[in-house]
Amino acid sequence: MAAAALGSSCGSASPAVAELCQNTPETFLEASKLLLTYADNILRNPNDEKYRSIRIGNTTFSTRLLPVRGAVECLFEMGFEEGETHLIFPKKASVEQLQKIRDLIAIERSSRLDGSDKSHKAELSQQLAASTQLPTVQASGPNGLTQHLRNSEGRSSNPPSTPMVTGDSIILKALQSNLQHVLVYENLAVQEKVLACIPVQELKRRSQEKLSRARKLDKGTNVSEEDFLLLELLHWFKEEFFHWVDDVLCSKCGGQTKSRGESLFPSDDERKWGANRVEDHYCDACHFSNRFPRYNNPEKLLETRCGRCGEWANCFTLCCRALGFEARYVWDYTDHVWTEVYSPSQQRWLHCDACEDVCDKPLLYEIGWGKKLSYIIAFSKDEVVDVTWRYSCKHEEVISRRTEIKEELLRETINTLNKQRQISLSENRRKELLQRIIVELVEFISPKSPKPGELGGRISGSLAWRVARGETGPESKETLFIPSENEKISKQLHLCYNIVKNHYVRISSNNQTISGWENGVWRMESIFRKVETDWNMIKFFAPIMIFLVPLKLFWKQN
Repeated sequence: MAAAALGSSCGSASPAVAELCQNTPETFLEASKLLLTYADNILRNPNDEKYRSIRIGNTTFSTRLLPVRGAVECLFEMGFEEGETHLIFPKKASVEQLQKIRDLIAIERSSRLDGSDKSHKAELSQQLAASTQLPTVQASGPNGLTQHLRNSEGRSSNPPSTPMVTGDSIILKALQSNLQHVLVYENLAVQEKVLACIPVQELKRRSQEKLSRARKLDKGTNVSEEDFLLLELLHWFKEEFFHWVDDVLCSKCGGQTKSRGESLFPSDDERKWGANRVEDHYCDACHFSNRFPRYNNPEKLLETRCGRCGEWANCFTLCCRALGFEARYVWDYTDHVWTEVYSPSQQRWLHCDACEDVCDKPLLYEIGWGKKLSYIIAFSKDEVVDVTWRYSCKHEEVISRRTEIKEELLRETINTLNKQRQISLSENRRKELLQRIIVELVEFISPKSPKPGELGGRISGSLAWRVARGETGPESKETLFIPSENEKISKQLHLCYNIVKNHYVRISSNNQTISGWENGVWRMESIFRKVETDWNMIKFFAPIMIFLVPLKLFWKQN
């Protein structure tokens, strides 16, 4: 009773400590011991860098702390922040806050030790020995890191005999179809065809040149030649290989056509290449109906080299696999698809959208395009992962929209599919996948802040198509400059924009400043300001400001 009362009082000061108190006494004591060790090491050695970081893949951390309810949350409340492969206690963090959470945990630990018996240590060691084997887990919520590992405690490691992918849910159907589809990317004969299309040596030459320049600017960079090769592949795919289709040209007269919004019956050959839907594009000039099959077989797309986001992501993922990248096909419930590529040098998955020629901009869809995300699932030859939380900084809003399927059913279905898919993998490969998913789950816990390159609307497809899909980005207000009396007398309105400070100076009106380029614009279409630091490689120079202007930008004076 004393411990429960104490836990309640601590909870008012620290929600994370209150969560930690909900564990069994044995689990709490072991986790609290590790947490106190991490905190005390920093307090005793505040200037020693080695005590200010925790490697996420560390066995002690991943098996004895990570699965415990509230444990990682306690670290975040202490002031730790998420890095790519470590949790970091930055120099700017408050040591007082660290001390506060540390003391709350110590009080709770002391109260439990006072009420424990001598047999506790033996029971604790047995508990730990049984918990060192972690199951395969996938996230289906921002708290999935702790929740899903906990839900797996005490369950048999044997996979269920029957896969749980039955039912009419769109999510369940997508899980089954996409997991089967990605196996096409592993066909060696098809990969050979891909390599015959890609100018591999030229892309490698470009990537080596850029890596050399990058290392001169930042000798400690962890970006590798493979990372630069990925960027070159993205750019080549968009600019030289694939092209976007809104309305096809008439195959009879070469004129423009318009989609009639109807589907034609696919031929046997079209079905052979996965085209279950054929669009009807009608030519008013020659009154001819043109077929646009939506092929789903990436081998066929190597020939057609055209389509919309479905075809782009499908073919680009195949190209990544042919070049040896570990790649995932990513499916978004709100009607978009793209690719994720694993970077060994950065030890994390990179978001890649071939349609937009962008890499590592996961918040682009939610913040830039304005999409209302709910379910985003990644598929590869080895696993299925719910990666929704990588692509959102509004987790509570996303949770409110996840009503298509019960979270428990989604989680259990993904776990079942993974157990079946990974049963033939080597023990080392399964361990590698487990370590990666642990790193991902830690990433999912804390929402990120948008970066400049994630603020713009969509650029692929016609403006009408993007507007219809609501993906042009947030609407902007119109600004109209009205001359002051002095400006009317002088017959001059002098306005300057400072690209570095990102503000206007109205020189003709006592040097009045207006902060933000968008606050001086009358009208704009598909434009955003990007601060390009070339993957954080430029350290000693002023940031390079780039305006991406696919369409139009106007200023207006009355």
